Amino acid sequence: MERFLALHDGLPRQAPGSDPATQDAVRRLRPHGLPDDPAVLDIGCGPGRSLMMLGRVTGGRVTGIDLHEPFLAEAQARIDEAGLGRRMSVRKHSMLELDGFADGGFDLLWAEGSIYIAGFDEGLRRWRRLLKPGGLVGLTELTWLAKDRPGEAKAFWDAAYPAMRTEAENRTAAEAAGYTVLDSFALPAEAWWDEYYGPLSERVAAYRQRHAGDPDWTAVLDAAAAEIDLYRRFGDSYGYVFYLLKRVD
Repeated sequence: MERFLALHDGLPRQAPGSDPATQDAVRRLRPHGLPDDPAVLDIGCGPGRSLMMLGRVTGGRVTGIDLHEPFLAEAQARIDEAGLGRRMSVRKHSMLELDGFADGGFDLLWAEGSIYIAGFDEGLRRWRRLLKPGGLVGLTELTWLAKDRPGEAKAFWDAAYPAMRTEAENRTAAEAAGYTVLDSFALPAEAWWDEYYGPLSERVAAYRQRHAGDPDWTAVLDAAAAEIDLYRRFGDSYGYVFYLLKRVD
């Protein structure tokens, strides 16, 4: 895990996503009760790319949490550079232990590319109490998009992320966890390549030279390269889906 995180340090993103997708998700939530000055919690904020976009497009007070200190330092630097320290903050905090946050303290919970750490169902159950009545959620989750799944892709994800489900199954799970599903949409291919797999491919190539002969690094780099190649060949069968939810009270 240490090498995996080091491989991703300093990249534009740590999971598929894009600024336009974040903006579109917020736009779709506005008609469903998002206030003008929302209290927002970005769960698994990483180095703050989505965090900063949330601050701009919601006009709210945004708190980001993560456990990886280099990510938090980068996010804090972004906040400081933008002069938004009175409206935005980051904290070293686990998404699995959120006792430090009061019930009903947030209008909006956000989790781009991070809920898999808690598990889709468990994360939604744990986080629900943090929302005000009628509070909103925006999150992305790796999802099967095609009914017929290529054998190689299925074998890879059965090993790497066996909890991966279809969009319909995730919608049903969200409803069972106490939410209404307002909307959902798949991220386009450019959200994978432009700021994630493209830069990651370059990093993998550079680190192969830097860490040549190190078997531990070779294993990490081979795994990253295999995942990138899998999406190149079978990316029409799976992808990240934005799920937009509202707490049912």
